[in-house]
Amino acid sequence: ALLRQCPLLLPQNREGTAYEGFVSAQGRDFHIRLLLPKDLQLRNTRIECGWHLRKILHGYRHILKQRLHSCPDLVSFMVELKTILEIALKNTQELHLPRPPEYYSCLVRDLETLGWDKVAYVDTGLTTVKLKAEDSRGRQHLVTLKLNAKYPAEPPDCLVDFPVQFAVSWMPQNSLTDIHSQFLAALESLKEFWDAMDEIDGKTWVLEPENPTRSATTRRIAIGNNVSVSIEVDPRHPNMLPECYFLGADHVVNPLRTKLNNNMHLWDPEIGLLQNLKDLLEIDFPSRAVLEKTDFTKDCGICYAYRLDGAPPNQVCDDPRCGQPFHQACLHEWLQGLPSSRQSFNVIFGECPYCSKPLTLKSAMKKP
Repeated sequence: ALLRQCPLLLPQNREGTAYEGFVSAQGRDFHIRLLLPKDLQLRNTRIECGWHLRKILHGYRHILKQRLHSCPDLVSFMVELKTILEIALKNTQELHLPRPPEYYSCLVRDLETLGWDKVAYVDTGLTTVKLKAEDSRGRQHLVTLKLNAKYPAEPPDCLVDFPVQFAVSWMPQNSLTDIHSQFLAALESLKEFWDAMDEIDGKTWVLEPENPTRSATTRRIAIGNNVSVSIEVDPRHPNMLPECYFLGADHVVNPLRTKLNNNMHLWDPEIGLLQNLKDLLEIDFPSRAVLEKTDFTKDCGICYAYRLDGAPPNQVCDDPRCGQPFHQACLHEWLQGLPSSRQSFNVIFGECPYCSKPLTLKSAMKKP
């Protein structure tokens, strides 16, 4: 599938963590290199490219990062990257096209009609405009508009920090006021989602992401020492039961899974997401007012760092007397280096580096 989409992009190792070659758009080839972490998590992928491609994609960094977090695999991301590159090339070419006087007079008229108090930024070439808006909860939001030379006959490209696509309904007689109105309506449709996420961010210790954007739909919430739950919230239905994935030692995590399964029928969409999670898991999440984040963020027992390629430790020794956390990649490398370890397909059997308790590690070293 990757070969069909990007025939000039080739793997550089057997693990599938490095790709190098060219990505093509509008008949042009651009050199690119992709470096994936050992666990193949796209969100931690590093993209390296030449200065020309970097300049073209400069204004699209945020949306590229968003796609890295949301795409399920490398093939999907490359399709998204090519689409973004096509848009960026189109806008870059149009930046150098002389625009008719009617373009500028129409744009200035639209800005004045909208009101300069709703404008956050306009570039010197009058090709990029950022509009600001406040939702009914007082949260501030921006929409970035990339206008082409045919405006208003054609709509501008709209970039927003949303968890869902923002599709603008546009007619040639429309203006920036119509976009701003649609932006406000979209903000209100996502109000309950952001309410739920803001409550989680404000009342619990969120381990990941460290600085969540408005488009982020996941939260990894601390439950206790080396125990957490990762939730994936549906932005269209934020009051429904989210996908839950527990991380921690089996003797702590298994009872939580059992409670979730047994109490699932108690989920009440009329009350908040956080309260529902407390009721189903029969717990109180550690309070930000009482505990510090360092109470939950123990370093990896092998590399002695908390973050590796942006990710915290995600493996824990099952022995209740030990409970030492490790990065999966560190533990994988450690176990592979021990003569006493053995491997069966993608499962490695070995011992904890601290307490010598038997460990079983499923390797994530799979090719996409």
